[in-house]
Amino acid sequence: MSNSQVDQQNLRNIAIIAHVDHGKTTLVDAFMKQTHIFRDNQEEMQQDRILDFGELEKEKGITINAKNISITYRGVKINIIDTPGHADFGGEVERTLNMADSCLLLVDAKEGTMPQTKFVLKKALDLGLKPVVVINKIDKKLANIKKTISKIQDLFLALATDPEQLDFPIFYSIAREGKIWKEMPTGDLTVPNSIDGDLTPILDEIVDNLPAPKGDITKPFQMLITSVEYNEHLGRYLIGKIERGTVKLDDPIVLVSNKEEIEKKQGRVKELFTKEGLSWKRIESASAGEIIALTGIDSTDIGATICSITEQEALPEITITPPSVRVKFSANTSPFVGREGKLVTAKQLQQRLEQEKNLNISLKITNSGSNNYFVSGRGELQLAILVEQLRREGYEFQLGKPEVILQEIEGIKCEPLEELTIDAPEEYMSAITQEVNERKGKMVNIETEEGQNRFTFHILTRNLIGLHRVLMNATKGTAIVNSYIIDYIPYEKSDELFRKGVIISSETGTALAYSLMSIQDRGKLFIKGSTDVYEGMIIGINNHESDLEVNPCKARHKTNVRMSHAEVTEIALKEPIPLTIEYALSFIKNDELIEVTPMHIRLRKKLLTDTQRTWAKRKNLTAYAQEHLDQ
Repeated sequence: MSNSQVDQQNLRNIAIIAHVDHGKTTLVDAFMKQTHIFRDNQEEMQQDRILDFGELEKEKGITINAKNISITYRGVKINIIDTPGHADFGGEVERTLNMADSCLLLVDAKEGTMPQTKFVLKKALDLGLKPVVVINKIDKKLANIKKTISKIQDLFLALATDPEQLDFPIFYSIAREGKIWKEMPTGDLTVPNSIDGDLTPILDEIVDNLPAPKGDITKPFQMLITSVEYNEHLGRYLIGKIERGTVKLDDPIVLVSNKEEIEKKQGRVKELFTKEGLSWKRIESASAGEIIALTGIDSTDIGATICSITEQEALPEITITPPSVRVKFSANTSPFVGREGKLVTAKQLQQRLEQEKNLNISLKITNSGSNNYFVSGRGELQLAILVEQLRREGYEFQLGKPEVILQEIEGIKCEPLEELTIDAPEEYMSAITQEVNERKGKMVNIETEEGQNRFTFHILTRNLIGLHRVLMNATKGTAIVNSYIIDYIPYEKSDELFRKGVIISSETGTALAYSLMSIQDRGKLFIKGSTDVYEGMIIGINNHESDLEVNPCKARHKTNVRMSHAEVTEIALKEPIPLTIEYALSFIKNDELIEVTPMHIRLRKKLLTDTQRTWAKRKNLTAYAQEHLDQ
């Protein structure tokens, strides 16, 4: 256990911020490897994206949760905070920027400034962080350094809150090679490892010119909780940056908050940790400016304050941009409930969602009655990630159609308007404009360079749901699609976006290839032969606007006529449409549900029988019909 505190002047807290896939996590890899926090023969020296250790982060190739590490350079401890780049996880950025005193803004030399670049930079400048700009991926063939610098300068002019923020250094990097230069290097950068370099220039800049943390170490201890981790032996770690004072083992502490619903709690510091490389290291004391984890109070209240018992003063709550989309979660009620999941009751789902509510402050979770819960987030991806996490943990549940959250501004109901940016080859211009126009998007700008177009549209959030999937199909996976909320405008009711009808199973049983071969002529299927189905389950998309009921379990009657080769081998069956959470959320209508289990994603009608669906369309139902409809 360490006794020594880090002198404030030998400490730097820096956040790395950028748009998604601009190289943040790759740069953090290089920082760790070049400052020798690993041995030369350690496994991590051969790995990429070391901090993205979550299963879903590895699969999707994006950072979902912000993480911090520490390195040491020239005797200075540098705490580095790696933040997510996707707009849906902007709450993670807002939560963790409070721990930083400066920021490294990464910008792709080819893509330039993107929507999330503007979002994260605005948050950083509003907090008064000192910025350093790193233009990454300068080895790309279509990199345009001058244009990128010009756009960065325009962005700073628009967002700066202080004239001093306009005076920022610019570095040039190839993060995947672990190289950064103070001046733009000369030579053929497209040839890998053709130019010498390392991270020394940016490390020198951090130590020599970026500010050390402030905070009076003589005042009583105070820390804002920005994250929570759980250890089965020690309980919950409360993580944050010490704003003032010093904390030691066994010190009496208290948890306070400006929110009335958060209960005041007292305790003593049982364990104290600080980051050393990737790991938490036990220490005996820490002072203002250090990022620490402590145990002694059992709480999950991110945004609350831990402080000395002698001066109980709550810090301002973390400001998080409100969510824009919500989805209703409920316990699974399908005929197949309990077949695959271990956690299927409404109570178990409630407990898990309450846990998520405490740990993820960017999600808003409310009880809507009758064991239903509305989970509100920034977008489809954030909600889809939560759904995927729950199903992998063994939960079974149902989801309703995503709804846009309306805000009341000066007595007027308003809905979110987003700026949509699409980068794609010129050949897909007509396909892109057609798809966005059908969703009532308005083009505000178009740029063309080297055969690539960048379209900028303004579009309502409710019309944006599902558009990413449609555009990826229309451009054969080449489009780069990004969006962020720019305003709230008065809500106007309009018709739902057109969608073809669905093919519904009229029977419960096992779908047979013989039956599916005739059904596939009526539309596109979600299932293949030998799939278990139930009455009311959606098994495909109809070619026409109306819904179609079919029997996928119908067997071939025995006759003297020989079966064809196609019937025997099932080669005539087309490949079904793969169902993902994102696809399902963007597909269903108000009278449909998504059934989520550890093994399957199924679509179904809310009312499973044709009789119930027919009654639901009528008025003046008999008591008998109403009773059976409500069951």
